[in-house]
Amino acid sequence: MRLTQGTFSFLPDLTDRQIASQIDYCIKNSWSIGIEYTDDPHPRNSYWDMWALPMFEVLDPAAILFEINACRKAFPNHYIKVNANNPVRGRETVALSFLVNRPKREPGFRLDRQEVAGRAIRYTLHSYAADQPEGERYDGERAESGNGRG
Repeated sequence: MRLTQGTFSFLPDLTDRQIASQIDYCIKNSWSIGIEYTDDPHPRNSYWDMWALPMFEVLDPAAILFEINACRKAFPNHYIKVNANNPVRGRETVALSFLVNRPKREPGFRLDRQEVAGRAIRYTLHSYAADQPEGERYDGERAESGNGRG
């Protein structure tokens, strides 16, 4: 299963050149860049770990790509995304967000059904990756053997 969060997520993975072009677009719009990573990609998990500090005044796409590659090297089996924040009206609002790294194997999600009062039915998403402890979710053998989906 391929995780589809953010802009461009239905397309093939972006090359570094395409990522640099998107970063250049963000810089031209005066948007600050932040890099985040996680091994829990649940759609409602909006609290990814931040890589370094947001790059408010960096005007060189190569410098931001250098940080992306450093994050990739440190967390090769994590999801990594770039957020571009628009400071209009004194708020930092995400104007563009896209994935720049994903694990080699993405185990996906299952839909859990629960019957509740009044014959209502509730559904929740469960990430197969979350069956493993944090830090071990995409480490090949352990991730494959723990969820029955190998």
